[in-house]
Amino acid sequence: MNSPAHSEFVVAAEDAGERLDRFLVAQLPELSRARIQSLMDEGRVQVDGASRRASHRVAPGECVTVEIPLPLPAGVVAEAIPLDVLYEDADVAVINKPAGMIVHPGAGAHAGTLVAALLHRFGSAGLSTIGGPLRPGIVHRLDKDTSGAIVIARTDEAHRKLVEDFQERLVQKTYVALLHGKIKGEAGTVDLPVSRDLRRRSRMTARRLEGRAARTDWRARLRVGAFTFIEADLRTGRTHQIRVHFSALGCPVVGDTVYGAPRQERVDSELLAPLGRNFLHAARVAFDHPRTGKRVEVRAPLPAELRDYLATMGRAAKVDSSSIDALVREYL
Repeated sequence: MNSPAHSEFVVAAEDAGERLDRFLVAQLPELSRARIQSLMDEGRVQVDGASRRASHRVAPGECVTVEIPLPLPAGVVAEAIPLDVLYEDADVAVINKPAGMIVHPGAGAHAGTLVAALLHRFGSAGLSTIGGPLRPGIVHRLDKDTSGAIVIARTDEAHRKLVEDFQERLVQKTYVALLHGKIKGEAGTVDLPVSRDLRRRSRMTARRLEGRAARTDWRARLRVGAFTFIEADLRTGRTHQIRVHFSALGCPVVGDTVYGAPRQERVDSELLAPLGRNFLHAARVAFDHPRTGKRVEVRAPLPAELRDYLATMGRAAKVDSSSIDALVREYL
């Protein structure tokens, strides 16, 4: 696989004081200002080896480097990948995405995506086109190692309405997660901004004040030894939001090694087998039907691997199995 292209510019005296984004627009006229700002958000623009904001005023002699990822393929090839369709009509569908599946092609991942499976199931004519050839039907996303309900637009009209409703926060998304630690209280709200981690571009962070506003409401449902099973409602839809928010509280999602969880969990003296995914599942989505306006609520059952892991953890922590069984039944 070819490496991304790199461009390097030294600021001349006549460019002194220019905003960094405007300086780069002049140097790279083939890129829009929005694209350049996106590259900055991803940490792909550096000034003398350090990331800077778009508003940074360049100085003579500064070295500005830009990493430009190679373009993705022009389209997606349909693949005969089985889909668990939870709801379907002529306007929308709701799919129960398994953990391990990427929603749409990205850097280094071009096959085995949800989009490829959707194209095989519905055909290109049965999905909205607003997202472009790489994202037909895709209105929102779930992380690769997160399972559960994801809404798909089958027409452009449905796509526009669903995007508007997501922006207006009219779509309700409820997740369940198993967290490290005995989180304080029985319910609460995490209200921390989320932004790109400039040191590790694949991560997000809640440590930068200039991040985008993000809110997660949560409820503790079960304590399992030194772990807490929670239900969480997303009031915003930032990348990695739940994972970032609870990691910031010192309670990372079980299995989420990117945000601080170990590869294997230890319960008392017992070392459990690796879960191999994040214990994070989109259990419910509710939205106004884009054509009829009728409220639609769809639930995605808790996957077998998460049910089994929770039962194993409960046995190791000597938790009454009936309490775990009762909880699991609520998410079937």
